[in-house]
Amino acid sequence: MFTPPVTFAARRTKRRIIPSIMEVFLEILKYTIPSLIVFATAYFLLKLYLDDRLHYEKAKQRGEALKTTLPLRLQAYERLTLLCDRAGIPNTLLRIRMPGMSTADLRGSLMLSISQEFDHNTSQQLYVSETLWQIITLAKNETLAFISQTASQLPPDSDCEELVSSLLQGIDDMPVTPLQRAIVAIRTEAGQLF
Repeated sequence: MFTPPVTFAARRTKRRIIPSIMEVFLEILKYTIPSLIVFATAYFLLKLYLDDRLHYEKAKQRGEALKTTLPLRLQAYERLTLLCDRAGIPNTLLRIRMPGMSTADLRGSLMLSISQEFDHNTSQQLYVSETLWQIITLAKNETLAFISQTASQLPPDSDCEELVSSLLQGIDDMPVTPLQRAIVAIRTEAGQLF
């Protein structure tokens, strides 16, 4: 049987009818690459938009929470400042000293009064930083230790006026009392709110 010779045009037509694997792959890439680029662009734009929206909502909630908590925090700073002032030895002496008290009585009354003032304001620690609360606690403890140390140098049954003068002299010798340092820390932290 005789087969006619295959001409160049015939070969070319046959090739067009059955595309090669490479041509199919390139054809698929021609459609998928632009669609992937469009998808990636849409994804990143949508992600940026949603992140920005989330940030805006968080800022809005933070602002609303600040409207509620700011007055409470300022009140806490005010009460803690008042605590440090009232727990100061000169102010406490004015409130509790009575004629005829002994050194031991005055020491016990001072320590009880300062501890009660502090205990009355423990709930304020919710509104201040942990560092500030530790400073206030340390100031209270240092004040109580100062009272104990000063009273231990005097006979327990001596007149309370000796303890009063020793305490006031010791306070005058200090450059800054622990409770005054606590008041400075309260003012510093309260000033950071604005």
